[in-house]
Amino acid sequence: MIFQHMFAEMNEMLDEISKFYPIAQGTQKQELTQKWNLLKHMSDEIIEEWLSFEEKMGAVRQNWSEAEAVDYVLPEMKCDAYEKGEGYYKLLMFSKALEQFQLVVHDYPDSPVGRTYLAMCHLHLQQLSEASSHFIAVLDKATSNRLRSIIYNALGCIEAQNGKRLRAKEYFALAHRSDPTLPEPLMNLQACDNSSGKLKFGDELSPLM
Repeated sequence: MIFQHMFAEMNEMLDEISKFYPIAQGTQKQELTQKWNLLKHMSDEIIEEWLSFEEKMGAVRQNWSEAEAVDYVLPEMKCDAYEKGEGYYKLLMFSKALEQFQLVVHDYPDSPVGRTYLAMCHLHLQQLSEASSHFIAVLDKATSNRLRSIIYNALGCIEAQNGKRLRAKEYFALAHRSDPTLPEPLMNLQACDNSSGKLKFGDELSPLM
């Protein structure tokens, strides 16, 4: 409310300057010039203070993000098989990655990230049935909107490859609703509508991890 009142007065003063300055003379013109200089000074100060405030807010957000990132490191993500599997995955060596993530899931059967990686490996290797079963297992327990979006998108790709484009579009729509910031679902929806284009999946795992 304080800012609204201040900006209302500033706008009123600016309207006065805009209306009368072109025809003002003598003392009136000097007064309007003084008001203009006052507004300019206030505007510069407000901007400077706001930028300083935004910088502090950014620092706080960064600290929170770093703290959350530390908290998010799950035990299975520290194991040797997970690190090797993630490395193979990034190198597009999906058969090798699959072997490692099978070990991760064996030791951590409730790991959402481990099982999601395992499912993605199956998907890249065109082992659609195995991929689907793992995705659904994770989806039943997933609480992260990003993770649910990734899984819905992948399931949509599976349905599309099975020739079930209507079902695929339903999954892509669910993926977009779960996390609108993920670009792949909308791209895949368009590909389904046009019956052309390559379906996209897998690259979106990195921001999840």
